[in-house]
Amino acid sequence: MKPTTKRMLLFLVMAAILIVPDQITKQLAVEHLKGAEQIPIIKNVLYLLYVENKGAAFGVFQGAQYMFYIITVVVLLGILYVVYKTPVKNRYFYPVIFVAELVFAGAIGNFIDRVHQKYVVDFIYFSPIDFPVFNVADIYVTCGCIIMVLLFLFYYKDEDFAYLNLGKSKKAMEKQELPMEEK
Repeated sequence: MKPTTKRMLLFLVMAAILIVPDQITKQLAVEHLKGAEQIPIIKNVLYLLYVENKGAAFGVFQGAQYMFYIITVVVLLGILYVVYKTPVKNRYFYPVIFVAELVFAGAIGNFIDRVHQKYVVDFIYFSPIDFPVFNVADIYVTCGCIIMVLLFLFYYKDEDFAYLNLGKSKKAMEKQELPMEEK
């Protein structure tokens, strides 16, 4: 088996492992929270509360299901491309794969809900700031995005991602960066 095939399979297996707790907790929320009052975990802080979210993250864009299907597929394909292209022997491999894994698993977890139910089951409510109700997949995506921003700000340099040049040669990329008069 080719190393890239092995890497992609491992990535997908790890994503499946992360998706399982998301789907199990959503099923438990349906079984035990649907139609019930909110359940305090930490009084005045954290509650379990069943919500059917027909919108995007945190309930925005209610009812635009087909837009979510298209955006999710594009994001998932983009993540798979990055995972495929990321060189294993560089300093950015493990952080990039970790972030990609979180975002990919979270996107798939919510995509499963959208396809099967036309809504996403949310059930975790953080009340001190009246934060929108969320789920495990949302936690994956949010943590992945926060880590990605921190990595881009404090760890990586622009040239660390030259391998994602989408087929452009190095000379073509350098030419593109020159002012118009110098081309």
